[in-house]
Amino acid sequence: MDAPWFASARRTAGLVAAALLFGCAAGPSYVRPPIEAPPTYKEGPWRPAQPQSIDSEHPWWSLYADGTLDRLIAQATQANQNIAQAEAQVRQARAIADAARAGFFPTVGATAGAEHALTNSNGSHLGNTVSVGLQAGWEPDLWGGVRRAVEAGNAGSQASADDLAAARLSVQSTLAQDYFQLRTTDRQIALYERTVAAYRKALALAQAQYNAGVTLRSDVALAQTQLEAANAQRIDLQVQRNQLEHAIAVLLGKAPAAFALSALDAPVATLPLIPTGLPSELLERRPDIASAERRAAKANANIGVARAAYYPALTLSASVGSTATSLATLFSTPARVWSLGAALAGTLFDGGLRRARDAQAVAAYDITVAQYRQTVLAGFQEVEDNLAALRVLGQESAVQERAVQAAGLAERLALSQYRAGSASYLAVINAQTLSLTNQRALEQLRGRQLVASVALIAATGGGWSAAGRERDAAALARTP
Repeated sequence: MDAPWFASARRTAGLVAAALLFGCAAGPSYVRPPIEAPPTYKEGPWRPAQPQSIDSEHPWWSLYADGTLDRLIAQATQANQNIAQAEAQVRQARAIADAARAGFFPTVGATAGAEHALTNSNGSHLGNTVSVGLQAGWEPDLWGGVRRAVEAGNAGSQASADDLAAARLSVQSTLAQDYFQLRTTDRQIALYERTVAAYRKALALAQAQYNAGVTLRSDVALAQTQLEAANAQRIDLQVQRNQLEHAIAVLLGKAPAAFALSALDAPVATLPLIPTGLPSELLERRPDIASAERRAAKANANIGVARAAYYPALTLSASVGSTATSLATLFSTPARVWSLGAALAGTLFDGGLRRARDAQAVAAYDITVAQYRQTVLAGFQEVEDNLAALRVLGQESAVQERAVQAAGLAERLALSQYRAGSASYLAVINAQTLSLTNQRALEQLRGRQLVASVALIAATGGGWSAAGRERDAAALARTP
């Protein structure tokens, strides 16, 4: 009795196996768009010393040996809302890939029903009908449309994982830059505090000279003006510091009112030696470049999805169940029913819809290729810009240090000459102003060097690599 079922099933399975064996994936196979990378960077490397390594075992911010920065970046990595958003987008992309993968499998459904109806065939009859059944349907992936959809979903998932890495790097580097700017501001505030204390002594000297009848009242006024102007500049720096503190709070996922960072007049952080690698390595070390490349792969796969629509679709169906007039006889042999079926369907005319979708997919791919190449070029520019900045700022800093030493000597000599009565207080004012200006310029230069070094680390990928994408994905999967 069951022989026809098995014979039909064997024939159907044979046809499906043959179709899948000789089936092909529509659309072009993906090849990474070629990039012409220069053999070396124009602006560097410009220091011969061997830099430290930067990778998952040696996070890049540890190069600065600042415990406070380490703690802040750890907090931001866990609590920043941009990172949380990127993590959710990774899960969303994975779900899209899983949905595409479901196309490989048949769908199975179950039905159960009961009916009380009046029929008029062969006379009027009022009766009951009960039924149960299972149905299955499957569309074999003859032309690779599902395979291309899965390929697109996987590439999209990888691109989202790269976006997450880029978001982390952006948050971490922005926080480090804000932190170093805040510490630079702290040092400038401390400089002004020392300057205000020195100007108070200069005012006392001018007052004593005036009381002794040696100088004019205008000298006291000049000293008072100099003191108050320096004090006002010290107060003005608090605006910049407060805004930087607020920016750090937001990066930590906190309201500004819930965060405070104590002032610290610490020595400037050591400027680390940064491994830049070769330009060709940048393609594997920057998550935004990797993301752009994966989006090109996704767009290429979508061409195959669009072209699979040109071919007919084979649908296989099967059902088994029972239909009877009562529950007592529902599962008896006479009540059993089954069916097997196959249907081949294709579109003969659609007004150019498939051709338009094909052209749309090709254009979308061309867009992603251009975006990928532009992202690579922008990456090269960022590395070159920051290599140049560090080189020029290093030279400028050395010159500025000599200027600070010379201005300090001029200030000390002017004060000595004023005490001896051989110089006017205007000479003292000019020397003090010159000394303060050069000291502040040096502090700003040191801060700019630190910010540029962080920017260079971010431009070279911050130790991220495309090879570690799966490891990062596994770590994210374990996150509750």
